[in-house]
Amino acid sequence: MAKRIQFSATGGPEVLEYVDFTPAAPGEHEIQVENRAIGINYIDTYVRSGLYPPASLPSGLGTEAAGVVTRVGSGVSHLKPGDRVVYAQSGLGAYSEVHNVPAAKAAPLPIGISFEQAAASFLKGLTVYYLLRKTHEIQPGEVFLFHAAAGGVGLIACQWARALNAKLIGTVGSDEKAERAQQAGAWATINYRREGIAARVAELTGGKKVGVVYDSVGKETWIDSLDSLRPRGLMVSFGNASGPVTGVDLGILNQKGSLFVTRPSLNAYVASHAELVEASQELFALIASGVIQVEVPESQRFPLSEAKRAHEVLQSRNTQGSSLLIPGL
Repeated sequence: MAKRIQFSATGGPEVLEYVDFTPAAPGEHEIQVENRAIGINYIDTYVRSGLYPPASLPSGLGTEAAGVVTRVGSGVSHLKPGDRVVYAQSGLGAYSEVHNVPAAKAAPLPIGISFEQAAASFLKGLTVYYLLRKTHEIQPGEVFLFHAAAGGVGLIACQWARALNAKLIGTVGSDEKAERAQQAGAWATINYRREGIAARVAELTGGKKVGVVYDSVGKETWIDSLDSLRPRGLMVSFGNASGPVTGVDLGILNQKGSLFVTRPSLNAYVASHAELVEASQELFALIASGVIQVEVPESQRFPLSEAKRAHEVLQSRNTQGSSLLIPGL
């Protein structure tokens, strides 16, 4: 028997249950992982709430964790029991002491990177990788806008932008978060609680605005994001923290300068094992060299049994950086 988080109905954090379960044997192309640290991501709240409904209920939750391989399926040859791995694209159920994962979705974890560092950075780091390196390849000296710059994805984006010698303008909700983003590498910050985002972007760029905006906030920032783009700029909408963008009139893209818009996902950009290896090696090299630093505040490390509280804290927007669930804590 093992412990996991599941939910039998979609809704708020209160639907999360801490239950016993019997792990199944891994399938032919799966590995079984004893999770040591589990990543908490905003997308998990979308699944729990029903915005991205699970295929069936009751359902597990979470897709990201780091741990040790305990069993392998008969068709797995590149991993073995005892190997350290990290994954971010499993089926739902990573909020668990033990989880079966497609072997092709697990990356070997270098010795120099801890389980907690890996679980705190892998999904977020792969997200930043596909955003800044693939969706639109950020160039040295390029100025761009990145919303929620003091969040888990945002802080990695700030550091990665600095490594690329690019100029990230980050939106934040407090002076404390502004300082955190700037320490991580943001070129400039905008406190959206007291500054107009588009007006400040225009001011920072001498009226030129930016060629690309990365927006994980959604509904609240949609128009501000479009208004921050220069003609033929690219709007990259990759999240819905304030609610989804719906009912879009495509004519607005014409009115605001023949803009482009995309709604990308990790699974479309890191679709194969070869792409996962390429992405993880670039991410781990930056972490190992200290260019990207991953820190989890003690207040954002939760026992697995306290997933409900972890979600309440995450949705309060009072977190900075990454949060983790720790089995056995």
